[in-house]
Amino acid sequence: MNVSELTLLVLRIGFLLLLWMFIFGIVYALRSDLFGQRVRKMKADAAPVPPAAFPASAVPVAVPVAAAVAEAFTAPVARASPGTQDVPGAQAGLATSQNTTRLVITSGPKAGTEFPLSSDTITIGRSSDSSLVIRDDYTSTHHARLMLWHDEWMLQDLDSTNGTFLAGSRVTVPTKIPLNATVKIGATSFELRR
Repeated sequence: MNVSELTLLVLRIGFLLLLWMFIFGIVYALRSDLFGQRVRKMKADAAPVPPAAFPASAVPVAVPVAAAVAEAFTAPVARASPGTQDVPGAQAGLATSQNTTRLVITSGPKAGTEFPLSSDTITIGRSSDSSLVIRDDYTSTHHARLMLWHDEWMLQDLDSTNGTFLAGSRVTVPTKIPLNATVKIGATSFELRR
């Protein structure tokens, strides 16, 4: 069977284009994983508005997250009898600002390291601007976030590639963290402790 030189040339060029498209796809995926998504600049004619001019409820990015978290807390809560002290999360053993003082890394490159907790949000990822920097191949640039919500510690996955796991289950929405429960991000595991 004789194949013309023109057909062979077209097949070679097509294969070369396909190969280059594959290479550019890999480079784009690596770039976005290492450096994050591109930030769009404001137009020059748009005057920047100071953050203090916006009330907290008017921030467009926070509204969907706040609404999703608020829905999780709308279920009725059983109150303790009048003679007992009502400590948030005490019945379920949840990590709160009153009973949790430190984050302890239990496995991974920084095993044994302890970080004191305050009321500040803790970002976790490979990026140098993260509060807790974890440099391994399975951690995204901005992987997860620990935050206080109504005095309880919550874990939120930031659309990471390999996921965030709490007590063996993948976290898909902001989730309350039980005290001493294992959180796994990449090759690193940690717990919130007293």
